[in-house]
Amino acid sequence: MPVRRPFPAVRFTSFMIVAAAMASVLLGTGHSAAAELPAKTLVYCSDASPAGFDPAQYTTSVEFSAAAYTVYNRLVEFEHGGTKVEPGLAQSWEISDDGRVYTFHLRHGVKFHTTPYFKPTREFDADDVVQTFERMLDPNDALRKAYPVSFPYFVDLGLAANLAKVEKLDPYTVRMTLHTASAPFLSELAMPFASIISAEYAGQLMREGKAADLNRNPIGTGPFIFHSYEKDATIRFDGNPDYWKSGVVRLSKLVFEITPDPQVREEKLKAGECDVMNYPSPADVASLSSDPNLQVPHQVGFNLGFLAYNTTHKPLDNVDVRRALDMAIDKQAIVKSVYQGAGEVAVNPMPPTQWSYDAALKDAPYDSAQAKALLAKAGYPNGFALTLWAMPVQRPYNPNARLMAEMIQADWAKIGVQAKITTYEWGEYVRRAHAGEHDAMLIGFTGDNGDPDNWLGVLLGCAAVNGSNFSKWCYKPFDDLIVKARETNDVGQRTRLYTKAQEIFKQQVPFTPIAHSTVYQPLRKNVTGFKIDPFGPTQFWGVGLK
Repeated sequence: MPVRRPFPAVRFTSFMIVAAAMASVLLGTGHSAAAELPAKTLVYCSDASPAGFDPAQYTTSVEFSAAAYTVYNRLVEFEHGGTKVEPGLAQSWEISDDGRVYTFHLRHGVKFHTTPYFKPTREFDADDVVQTFERMLDPNDALRKAYPVSFPYFVDLGLAANLAKVEKLDPYTVRMTLHTASAPFLSELAMPFASIISAEYAGQLMREGKAADLNRNPIGTGPFIFHSYEKDATIRFDGNPDYWKSGVVRLSKLVFEITPDPQVREEKLKAGECDVMNYPSPADVASLSSDPNLQVPHQVGFNLGFLAYNTTHKPLDNVDVRRALDMAIDKQAIVKSVYQGAGEVAVNPMPPTQWSYDAALKDAPYDSAQAKALLAKAGYPNGFALTLWAMPVQRPYNPNARLMAEMIQADWAKIGVQAKITTYEWGEYVRRAHAGEHDAMLIGFTGDNGDPDNWLGVLLGCAAVNGSNFSKWCYKPFDDLIVKARETNDVGQRTRLYTKAQEIFKQQVPFTPIAHSTVYQPLRKNVTGFKIDPFGPTQFWGVGLK
C-alpha cells in the first residue's frame, strides 16, 4: 500500500510572504513577447458536459477543468500537481498581525484574451480583482444585477459573511479585509471560484445587454483561450501565446471531446483518437496498463464518495433513522463490487490523508437486525419509502453510482425501507440537489485546498446548506467548532476542534461515508508533463506532445 502523507497545514508566516516575493521574481513580473507555440493538438476525452464557463457559480471538476484551469487564473495558485500555494496574478502579499487584512501586489504586464467577441484595451489590474469579488460580495453590484446567479463556494466557505471589503489602493495593489481571521483564506483564494474575470469585458457585456455571456463566452488571463463549444460534443481552445508564465503552454490547440461512456473513452484512447482520458472503469485498468502505447499514472485519491440524507425531510430528520440506514449498508461489499480493488472503506467525512483526520473513530457495525430495531425505536417498525438518487455520470469518488444505489437499495429492503432509485442529467442532478428535492443521494467530493475546513465546513457547515451541504444539516454544536477553528492559525488547536467535530458527525450521521477511491488517469505514451491534480480537475498546464 502507498504511504499516506498528510497534506500540510497552511501557516501564515513572514517566511511565506518572503518566499512568495522570491517566487514572483523567479516567475517574472513583466510580460515578454508572444511565444511561438508548438503546432500540436491534444484531445482530451472528458466524461461530462460543463454547465457553463463561469467558475464562480459551479462546484464540480467538470466546470473547473473546462474553465477555471484553462481560461482563468487566480490571485494565488496551487502548484501544478500539488497543494502548496504560490503566487499567481498576485506576485506577493502581506498579512496583518491580527490575520484580518491581506494586501496583494499584482503582477504587471498580464494580458486578457483577445477573441472575436472581445478585444481588451488594457492589461490586468486592480479593477479586475475588485470586480471579481464585489460581484460575489455585493448584492447590488451592477454585474450581479445584470446576471443574477448564486455563488455556492463563496457562500459555503463563509466568505459571503466574513469578507468585509475589497479595496483598490492603486492600479496594482488590492487590500482585502476580513471581519475575523480565517486560517484557510489564502488557500481558498487559490480555488476555482476565485478566478479573476475582466471588469472591462463585464462592462462591455452589460452595455450590450448580454451579461449572461460571461457563462458562455469566457475571457480570462489563463493558458488557453476559449474558441467554441458544441453542447454535449466538443469544446475547443487555442493555446495562449501571450501567457504571462513561460513554459506552461505547450500546445497550439486543446480539444475536449465529451464522451460520457467510459468504454468509449477507453476505445478512443487506444485507437489514438484522444490523448488523455479520465475515470476508466476499475475493471479495465489492468488492460489499459498493459497497452504498450499507453501510460496509466495513478495515486490515492483525496476524495470521498458518500450518501447524503436530506435532514429536512421526514423521517430523515430523526437521528435514529439515519443511524439505522447507515448501519444497514454493507460498505465492504460495495467497495469490493463497485471499486474493484481501487478503493477503501470511508469512515470519516474526510480522507485519511487530510491533516486532523481522527483515526480513532470507527463505523457502527454492519447489522441489519440492529438497524431494524433502531427503526422500530424511531417509530417505523415496518420501514418506510424514500427516493435514492444515483449520479448519471462516473466521478473520481464513485465509478458506478447506479450499481452502488442498487446495492444500497437491496440492503435497505432487508430492514423494510423501500428505496426508489432516481437520476437526472448531471447538471440537473446537482441543481435539484442544491434545491433539496432529494431524500437520500449519492454524491461525493474531492478536496479543493488541503484544509480540513474544506471538508467539514463546505460539506456540513450551516453556511453551506444551500450549497454543497447536501444533507441540509445545520447543527450548532458542530458548526460552532468549525467557525472557531477558522479563527486561529494554531494547528494543534484547530486539530482538537476538528477532532471534536468529527465525533459529533459520527454521532449524528448526516451522511454515510462510503469510500475513498484510487484515481487513474490513462494517457498516450507521447503525452509529456502531465500531473494528476490532487483536487480533481484535469489540467493541461505544462502538458505537451512528443
